Amino acid sequence: MRPASALVAPPTLLFAIASDDVEQVRQALESGEAGPNDPVGPQSALAFTLTNDKLAHKQEIVKALLAYGANPSALRNPTLNPAARTGGDEPTGPPPETMLEGMDPATRYFVARADAVHTRQTSQLIYRSFFRPLTRVRYDVIGQDWALEQLFRALSMHSQKLAVAPIVVLLCGPSGHGKSLLARKFGSLLDVPTHTVNMTTLRSAHDIWESYSMSPYEEPSSCTLAQFLLENEGKRCVVVLDEIEKVENQKALWSLLIPWELGRCSLEAGKRHVDVRNVVWLGTSNIGHELVFEHHQNRTEPDKQMTREEYLELTATLRPRVSDCLGASLLSRVTAVLPFIPFALDEKKAIAAEAVYALAGEASRTMSPQDVESLVMKALPSYYPGEGARSLHRAISNLLVDGS
Repeated sequence: MRPASALVAPPTLLFAIASDDVEQVRQALESGEAGPNDPVGPQSALAFTLTNDKLAHKQEIVKALLAYGANPSALRNPTLNPAARTGGDEPTGPPPETMLEGMDPATRYFVARADAVHTRQTSQLIYRSFFRPLTRVRYDVIGQDWALEQLFRALSMHSQKLAVAPIVVLLCGPSGHGKSLLARKFGSLLDVPTHTVNMTTLRSAHDIWESYSMSPYEEPSSCTLAQFLLENEGKRCVVVLDEIEKVENQKALWSLLIPWELGRCSLEAGKRHVDVRNVVWLGTSNIGHELVFEHHQNRTEPDKQMTREEYLELTATLRPRVSDCLGASLLSRVTAVLPFIPFALDEKKAIAAEAVYALAGEASRTMSPQDVESLVMKALPSYYPGEGARSLHRAISNLLVDGS
């Protein structure tokens, strides 16, 4: 329960939103100086943002508010979202910008996602754990609700010490569906260091410890994985094994057997073991992408959200395929294998709408939600499941160049 003195939002949040500064909004919410559900004047912070036509970064601010816990139910509360008025004094109902049908496809998707019962239930799995900040990843990664649920379940078990072995999660499936994005956001959301290994460069079992972090999204590092693990011994950190199935020699994976089972590893012969129990190991892989597509095509309504039962069925089918590829000995030490699945229709529309804002730049400021929706609908026929989000980004780029 927030104290009575906190019921009126501190100027910092109002100033941050009115200044159109996404980073300031995040800082105000992160610091605890303001809550995402505090009123801003006569409106909720969410309603104030949605109805402010002067914001160039409206969608990003809405996502930041939702990520930190803004409750979309405030949009249905006439006290926090006063009715719009025409030229007269008669109210006409909620402002159209605050209703789902009045939003662009991306904003509509994120507001509806935050309002979903399943979203709140899944968040409770890690609500009281160190991993709680990961719930914000829903406003970076579109789709993959069931993968996130299963990931949060695994993290919850680890937090409650119901699992002894370290956390090892393999994100599998077709390209362009959010695997690398989730892996990249994991460490930054938890504010812990990350080391990314490009597994295609490994040739021998010892190579993995000598590998430098090679993510294009991280600062260049002169630190090997061995040095990274020594510097962060006993601490929470993240190791991303990118394209794990593309290692040239399977023997290069053998060095992971003991760390993944016992939480310690020997970086050199004759040297002491290093404690890696608190390392989160994330592997990305395209293993089973054809199985994922086959499962998707056999669904009765492939454009609709997959059910939990369907997802668990796919997961059970995929794990043996991964075992055949990486070896049963290694896979027996993996906490969870999470298939990333093709996007549903509303997810594709949200991806395309985000691409409009990212690629159109200043021109997007003059676009109404209806303009954005029109462009999105033109892009959808160019969606190619094998390329996922990349095909929609390319389609939007072509439409913008052609002046559509």
